[in-house]
Amino acid sequence: MEMNRRDFLRGTAWMGATAALAGCVSHAAKVVDAGGMTAFRVAPISKVRVGVVGLGMRGPGAVHRLAAIPGVEVAALCDLYPERVAAQQQWLAQNGKPAAREYSGEEGYKAMCESDLDLVYIATPWQLHAKIALYAMEHGKHAAIEVPAAMNLEECWALVETAECTGRHCMQLENCCYGAVEMLTLNLVRQGKLGDIVHGEGAYIHDLRSLNYLDPSRGGYQGYWRLKWNRDHTGNIYPTHGLLPIMQAMNVNRGDRMEYLTCVASKQTGMDAYARNVFGENSWQANLHPRHGDMSTTTIRTVMGRTIMIQHDVTSVRPYSRINLVSGTMGTLCDYPLRIAMANKPGDACHYWFNFTKEEAEQLLGRQLDAYWSMSRLESEKLTETYATRIATEYQHPLWKVAGELAQKMGGHGGMDFLMDLRLCYCLQNGLPLDMDVYDLAASCSLCELCERSAENRGASQDIPDFTRGGWKTAKPLGIESVDLSKLGITIDDVKEDKTQLSV
Repeated sequence: MEMNRRDFLRGTAWMGATAALAGCVSHAAKVVDAGGMTAFRVAPISKVRVGVVGLGMRGPGAVHRLAAIPGVEVAALCDLYPERVAAQQQWLAQNGKPAAREYSGEEGYKAMCESDLDLVYIATPWQLHAKIALYAMEHGKHAAIEVPAAMNLEECWALVETAECTGRHCMQLENCCYGAVEMLTLNLVRQGKLGDIVHGEGAYIHDLRSLNYLDPSRGGYQGYWRLKWNRDHTGNIYPTHGLLPIMQAMNVNRGDRMEYLTCVASKQTGMDAYARNVFGENSWQANLHPRHGDMSTTTIRTVMGRTIMIQHDVTSVRPYSRINLVSGTMGTLCDYPLRIAMANKPGDACHYWFNFTKEEAEQLLGRQLDAYWSMSRLESEKLTETYATRIATEYQHPLWKVAGELAQKMGGHGGMDFLMDLRLCYCLQNGLPLDMDVYDLAASCSLCELCERSAENRGASQDIPDFTRGGWKTAKPLGIESVDLSKLGITIDDVKEDKTQLSV
């Protein structure tokens, strides 16, 4: 969807009357000319009033996390079903929090967005993400959207243009950017320990078949919406978990940008086999025949010559993995399990014990070494694990050092959900740019459509739009950011362990 942004803004029939008000185009032009939304900030918001829409799987956890952050009020609750709203209202009361305004029904989000709020937190099914976020921004609210935040290029462009037009933050809630290993990786990259980054690999490998086919009345996806998305699409319908942390490490949209991709997908067998086994040969589930291949593999090349490999597989019998590999001229980090190799300078060979001296390696192994290649595989793995642990401790990201204990107690995918929400609210309270902006959202979510196009056309190359319109050339990379807990006034004793938070 190549289009001059001024022409796009003039063709705003999809945006409704609010965004088409006089001055919108000129305001967007000023935002773009000032460097776009990457360094965009608003005046500090001392009390962040949040409305959470979508109280099925992800929404309740968000309510609980947000309510635990000082200076944040869950001021509104919205869901298609009023009983879900009532359940979270009850939770707020039981935990000594102010009552929230209640909204429900298919268009309840509109009344919520029109009320007095600062931030709309969107945890609905995918197909509603962009629609609700656009309405929120058009009515003066910042938007935070669960992943993926947009499902096609039209939605990606709409979110970019509306954020610029309205001067509102639009952030994708990519919790994996706040994982301990992902943030360790970013810190290592910023400290120059991996050298010039050349390649990255990420994935979402997670057997979700039982959840995809789970009856909605028993806790499954409302109306089987995620199963239906697998039925109707191929390529990579869920790319951001593996991709966005690599984008941050590579300074994508902040000194580099993704230029083009190719995608191939395997045949689909896993979902059909599961459906036949669980529901029977003649069931509607067994005859659904989703289009999405068991494994899709996408390769991306950036303008600066870096490469990225992204995989998606939610149907195979495989251990969970996001891969989390970042490789540079002086070292490589790879997760699942965590392994790290680093050289002292570019061009150094990688020895099995990496930066251990021969004496340190012999002490750890409990025997004399004639040469490093005389180690057994188990011995090599022991040294690798020991070295990775040492580096992970030494270069732990400051945000995890400061708030990691709080986050792990609160829960939510090992704590990264809480750190994501904590950092988002901290930036709003202190008038800081967000860690992820609308350009990051659009670039990562563009894969949903582009991968499908490529996979359906024998892996044909697809150009990735420059959503920054050249702003990536001058935008500054994301720094090593943290929070000041003294400003928040929160301690470990203020946070309750929440067993309802997701752990995988």
